[in-house]
Amino acid sequence: MNSVFAHWAALRARVLMVLVGLGLAACGGGGVIPSPGVSLRPLEADFTARMAVAYSPYRTAANEAGLASETIPLANIKQDLQLLRDAGVGMVRVFDSSDKVAGQTVQAIRDLNLDMKVMLGVWIASTTGGNAVANAAANDAEIARAIALANAHPNIIKAVSVGNETLVSWNTWNPQSTANLASYIRMVRNAISQPVTTDDNWAFFAKQSGEQDPLPILKEIDFVAVHTYPLADSKYNLWDWRQVATPAAQRAAAMMDAAINKAKADVQAVRTHLDNNGYNLLPIVVGETGWKAVASDGESERAHPVNQKMYVERLRAWKQQQGAPSSIVYFAAFDEPWKQGDDKWGLFNVQRQARCAAVALNANLTPEAGSCDAAQAVYHIPVANQGTITANRYTVYAEAVTEGEARPSVAVLPNAWENNSTAAIAVESDATSGDGSSVYKITPNPLDWGWGMTFGLTGGAEVDLSNFAAGHLNLRIKTTYAGKLEIGFFTGSVSDNTAYDVYRAISSGEYGYQNDGQWHTVRIPVADLVARGAMAHRMNNPALSRLQLSRVANLLVVADRYAVTKNAANVREPILIDAVYWSR
Repeated sequence: MNSVFAHWAALRARVLMVLVGLGLAACGGGGVIPSPGVSLRPLEADFTARMAVAYSPYRTAANEAGLASETIPLANIKQDLQLLRDAGVGMVRVFDSSDKVAGQTVQAIRDLNLDMKVMLGVWIASTTGGNAVANAAANDAEIARAIALANAHPNIIKAVSVGNETLVSWNTWNPQSTANLASYIRMVRNAISQPVTTDDNWAFFAKQSGEQDPLPILKEIDFVAVHTYPLADSKYNLWDWRQVATPAAQRAAAMMDAAINKAKADVQAVRTHLDNNGYNLLPIVVGETGWKAVASDGESERAHPVNQKMYVERLRAWKQQQGAPSSIVYFAAFDEPWKQGDDKWGLFNVQRQARCAAVALNANLTPEAGSCDAAQAVYHIPVANQGTITANRYTVYAEAVTEGEARPSVAVLPNAWENNSTAAIAVESDATSGDGSSVYKITPNPLDWGWGMTFGLTGGAEVDLSNFAAGHLNLRIKTTYAGKLEIGFFTGSVSDNTAYDVYRAISSGEYGYQNDGQWHTVRIPVADLVARGAMAHRMNNPALSRLQLSRVANLLVVADRYAVTKNAANVREPILIDAVYWSR
């Protein structure tokens, strides 16, 4: 821990000495940027030399709506900060100035006499739409708290960030105009002495196509806080994360090298835009970047604790290079289950167990289960297609053998959505289905949007079922589940942005389905399923995410998405499945 800080501090001192000798102040700030810009407040070494992480103390909220009611004991924050300090972290970025988050964070640092600094957030809500008046009042109260905290604790609070990702074009839920946010920044900056900024995606600060002009913001801030997320961008194929030209043994490292290069390119795009507009003295901080330890939103073949460790190592190496950002804030300190699909970025899991990246900083931390050996890193494995099925029947799961049928050449495994969490799936004895003595029992464990599961080919394999386009998907089913069920299949892959949902909601009485607690054969024409096909969740390119019967990876989907079925939430009646097959 101490050696990490000493190394970073020594590096920082050397860089500053070089810059002073050159008559520059680009890294730490200071100087006058073009009129009518502000006179820059330099970033202190207590800000730039410390390892920094984004910190949120919430542990129990299941969704965003639950944050307001979650009580955060001061003891929890003390435990968190001590764990972070033990891991070598010297600064935390918090996202709001509320008493229970920012106030208690500062109090915990004082009570523990902890060598920890804070980058204070000011949460700004949208002042357009139906909640404009209430949000404006909330913003004023938030700003007042931030000003009071910053002035009361200048030895702890070393910078203030007004607004978080409010300006980038894809923020449709809490947007701000540059003029409005600039007025909030000015209000805060006029009342405190610390450097002030706003945190936003790199595309805004680099003035990419479709983005607002950042110049009104640049005139008001002391440094730029850029967000870059190569992992999130990989889902949209914005960089070559697959690295298929690299041998498999080196592919994980090649992917992580390409990831850090993508982050560097994002920051360089911002630096170029700043310099081209006369803001060459304005320092850049990476206000957020990170890597998931667990795939929670389709980041298979990328997210893993070892890959996360590799990314953190590359961030630390980048920080030591010439022209590096003044500081890099890692996102995030701990997992945040309330974010659901956007969870699992933490250096620690929600139980406060250290992941590989944190253990590498301090081996005395309590680790989570699992190996941190480099060989555990995940990487892209090109899909192995089993070829075209020419038989008249392709059996997914059945004990009885049918003459002339084809079966998968790799194992078929059931898997519930959201990392196998939205349903419990088990083999159960039941000799009444008409097919042997075993059936699959699916017990929903729904989230607020519903639940779902698949029977998928293992190892990312796919199969060509083009010959079944005019055929049927068949299965035996037994349940008293209230409302509709979604039945179908899935083509393509999330990993290459080609995933496509091919299922439809059926009611009791349709296609042979009955929810009367007896066994029934459901027989759905593939054409009827195709008619309801749609791009899968998070897919964004219709040219890629489209029906491809030549690439069927998930041979059966059973689900209940409430937005589709209009079912009452939280139905948990078990569903028994047996004798699943495709027929021509």
